[in-house]
Amino acid sequence: MKKVFLLFIAALFVLQSCTINSEIVYHKDAASTSVTDIDMRQFISEMKAMTPDSLKQKKEFGEMDKLPTVWTSLSDIQKQDGKPQTTDPDSLRIMKKIFMKMNKENNEPAGLSLKMDRFTQADYQLLSSYNKKEKLPLDQNIFNNWDGKTLTINTENFNLKNIEETLKNKTSKDEAEKVEGMITMFFKSIGTTLKFENKIKSVTGKHDWVKQIDHYTVKIDYDIKAIYDTEAKLKNADKKIVIVTE
Repeated sequence: MKKVFLLFIAALFVLQSCTINSEIVYHKDAASTSVTDIDMRQFISEMKAMTPDSLKQKKEFGEMDKLPTVWTSLSDIQKQDGKPQTTDPDSLRIMKKIFMKMNKENNEPAGLSLKMDRFTQADYQLLSSYNKKEKLPLDQNIFNNWDGKTLTINTENFNLKNIEETLKNKTSKDEAEKVEGMITMFFKSIGTTLKFENKIKSVTGKHDWVKQIDHYTVKIDYDIKAIYDTEAKLKNADKKIVIVTE
């Protein structure tokens, strides 16, 4: 499983052009489904340009070619890799609800997608505990509270701590100290779209990065420079945003 997520970490290092788009769909039954897409095309192009022909099919690219091109659970990916399966029922259940696939363009790897299918609040609590150990690069907005009618967003989670910690956990000590300075260089844009099955009735609270698009959609666009600028001033920066649906 770690090898799978190392591919996601590698995808973060697109030279000044990394774009990460996430979509979270909030279902009427209090579950939610999230999909994160990472476009790796420029990253792969740059890496291939710098890699000798004899090494191009090894390491990350060789591993990517082994990934399925249709949604496949992490549990099944581990089985295909011949890895021992966890015996913990909660961990196994979570792994069966997390899916990954490789996207291709012109028969070449183009990116990676991660999906968490119909997670409940209890599922997210288990995932949060797991994330403290594994430091996965997850969108922190998935941990906002959703009860089937009301979504409470904690805007203090509008940061890249999960990504920073993931990178620090997978790099040397010297490299880890450079992570924060590298983040602003590597990311072009990060956005999260929130979609609701029921019509939005009201939105309480304001934040410069949050905008209601229509009756069913809210968009969060991160200002990456402002995240690391201690003197940056936002016009609207409420700690909580509450979205109530019909």
